[in-house]
Amino acid sequence: MSQDSGNKADRKRRSFRRTWILVGYDLLILVAVDLLMMLVNPSRGASLPLPVIVENMSLHALCVFTARALGKSYKQVWRYGGKAAYIQLIVLDALAFLAYYILCSLMKVAGPVFLTRMSMSTMVLLLTITIRMLYQYMYEYSSRENRFVNLVRPLTAALTGQVIEPSIDTRDVTEEGEADRKIDIAIIGAGRVGVMLADELMNNPRAYYRPRLFVDTDREKIGKMINGIPVVAGENATQEVFNRYKVQEIVLALPEMDSDRRREMYERYRQTGCKVKTYDYPTTRSVERGKRHLREFDIEELLFRKQVAVMDERTRDYYHGKTVLISGGGGSIGGELCRQIAKLAPRQLIILDVYENGAYDIQQELRILYGARLDLQVEILSVCDTEQLDKVFARYRPQVVLHAAAHKHVPLMEHNCCEAVKNNVFGTLNMVNAAEKYGVEKFIMISTDKAVNPTNVMGATKRMCEMIVQSRRGSKTSFSATRFGNVLGSNGSVIPLFKRQIANGGPVTITDKRIIRYFMTIPEASQLVLQSGAMSSSGELYVLDMGKPVKILELAESMIRLSGYEPYRDINIIETGLRPGEKLYEELLIKTEELDKTDSDLIFVERDKPLSREEIDQKLQLLAGAVASDDDDECREALRKVVPTYRRPEEVNRKAAKAEEMKNAK
Repeated sequence: MSQDSGNKADRKRRSFRRTWILVGYDLLILVAVDLLMMLVNPSRGASLPLPVIVENMSLHALCVFTARALGKSYKQVWRYGGKAAYIQLIVLDALAFLAYYILCSLMKVAGPVFLTRMSMSTMVLLLTITIRMLYQYMYEYSSRENRFVNLVRPLTAALTGQVIEPSIDTRDVTEEGEADRKIDIAIIGAGRVGVMLADELMNNPRAYYRPRLFVDTDREKIGKMINGIPVVAGENATQEVFNRYKVQEIVLALPEMDSDRRREMYERYRQTGCKVKTYDYPTTRSVERGKRHLREFDIEELLFRKQVAVMDERTRDYYHGKTVLISGGGGSIGGELCRQIAKLAPRQLIILDVYENGAYDIQQELRILYGARLDLQVEILSVCDTEQLDKVFARYRPQVVLHAAAHKHVPLMEHNCCEAVKNNVFGTLNMVNAAEKYGVEKFIMISTDKAVNPTNVMGATKRMCEMIVQSRRGSKTSFSATRFGNVLGSNGSVIPLFKRQIANGGPVTITDKRIIRYFMTIPEASQLVLQSGAMSSSGELYVLDMGKPVKILELAESMIRLSGYEPYRDINIIETGLRPGEKLYEELLIKTEELDKTDSDLIFVERDKPLSREEIDQKLQLLAGAVASDDDDECREALRKVVPTYRRPEEVNRKAAKAEEMKNAK
């Protein structure tokens, strides 16, 4: 017999033994109570004959153990018994009493009167619950060395047939061998989530944290105790109070906080000198994977509005059961599109990317999450390779294409103009042609606010891509483009850069103290892209509502403060000068007066007159000649000719102060 089989058999024997030990003690309780109640029997004035006592005990035991067996009470692991298990036991014993009383009446069995019978059954139930709760208590509190536990431990060993020794986690032991204190915390919020967190921490001997205090605004709770933990009013939760209870960290357990409230509470409790953390608890509104986390705050969630779940039923229904291909699927935006599509149960998901590491990472993540439930394929190739693209489209016949593959870093593309045109413009052209050739239902291109009145190569190439997509109106394939601004946490985003600089002690560098940008979370932007794609018909240019633009200087100052430092005193902020092609502000619309609403409050359609295929072909011929020359300056000049709105950054920045976007910045 293998070791695993032996261990399994041994565990089964121990479980069987514990079950029968519990049955034995239940039987002893029942016999003891029955004997006591019927021998004394004050309702009759005289004790009952032995045969009557035996008859009553046998009938009572039969009803009780039959009910508990049918209700699978003895299959319950009482170490983890909760309210439902105890309520079930109460119901089963109530049914057993009812059956016992009816059988006594039908069989004309002599015995105690009704009230005595009920008292007898109630006493049996009470002692049965007590022995189970004692057993559970000893397991939950076995790590706590106190007199009561030490006193009851031998009794528990006798009742359960096994010794429950105190368990001190080795990580809680100092070099001197003495038990070290856990981290004492105050929990902000004595509601359901806060109390569940406290219960979990108190009942887990390996938990790092020990709840010492609740802080709440509910007057019915203030001044009282919850599971032995005092509740104080929010206005009284001062540094002195936290010091009195030796609180080291403060945990916010308020799942429905908006961004302003979250930021306000973070700032308030950070001033106490304690580390402030948050407890993520999944609710019915949760859009993530429903995991509980006790973690430190992300700076992003303290600076920006809470992510909005924008996915609607029409969007879910559209992508469900379809074959979806995502180019650039290994990138930050493409990867999130893969995650969102995977949730919608597509028939097949194809990740296409030239960068194998990113594609591999998202592939492994989705395989772990979905396993065989998701038909996932990965193709490593460049969108510039028309021959391989043709093979991929012919093999999979995608119904929906999400085109996120592009070079996007502004300074790098200024220095590599020919590569930007080749990959962004002609790569998009190749994808568009393949989609049309193989009868794709919908083609959605991911664009950027930098395409609006572009001042750099990257923005100009994306504007050219938009024009290519718009020129395909009338095709059997529905083509559209969706435009949004910066996304939090994406590759190359300014926030990770600031985090690294702050962690290194500064300075924090910004190109210009006047600069502003739009921001949106990656999941939110991806969901809006999918929603706009589902509602598209042909040639639309969708614009996402990014909210108000943010001043990058104020963003840097806030990040420094939220990291526990003071700007310009602890960490300096310096200007490095605008980079080539960079402008002070980004625009989301070309013609702000021409904007159509959609069913979504966050998605709009710009009425931009499309060019014909012939006009686009002429522009592409000019660009192709410039790319063939391998001269970046010639490529840049060709872009200026084919994208009429492409302007020099100096020209735009001179007029920045009058721009509406600059006036609306926070």
